[in-house]
Amino acid sequence: MAQPGTTMPAMTKQMQDCIEACMSCHSICEETMSSCMQQGGQAQMQIMRALMDCSETTRMCADMMMRRSPMSGEMCAMCAKACDMCAEACMSVPDDPQLMRCAEACRRCAEMCRAMAGVRM
Repeated sequence: MAQPGTTMPAMTKQMQDCIEACMSCHSICEETMSSCMQQGGQAQMQIMRALMDCSETTRMCADMMMRRSPMSGEMCAMCAKACDMCAEACMSVPDDPQLMRCAEACRRCAEMCRAMAGVRM
């Protein structure tokens, strides 16, 4: 933790890219939830749970990286898992273009978060 009067270490390009991937994934999960709510149906409920978990996790992960939390690495690992689960849920309906866009964003975010999970902030 930075001492009073000292500056935080500069944010790396890798961290910036991961934050952007998290925020993009968060946004598309929110859009996809809206789309799923309009469609309804029991199968959509399982997808909705994955979307909610992913949306919240990606937002929190980005926030923690931006403030250089010492728990960012662990959060990135959890975020990658939530993104993987969401991508898998979205892929269960391959004929839905919104779900396919969401799955792609989740996969990209998961990949970037896995890379950040081992990096000290």
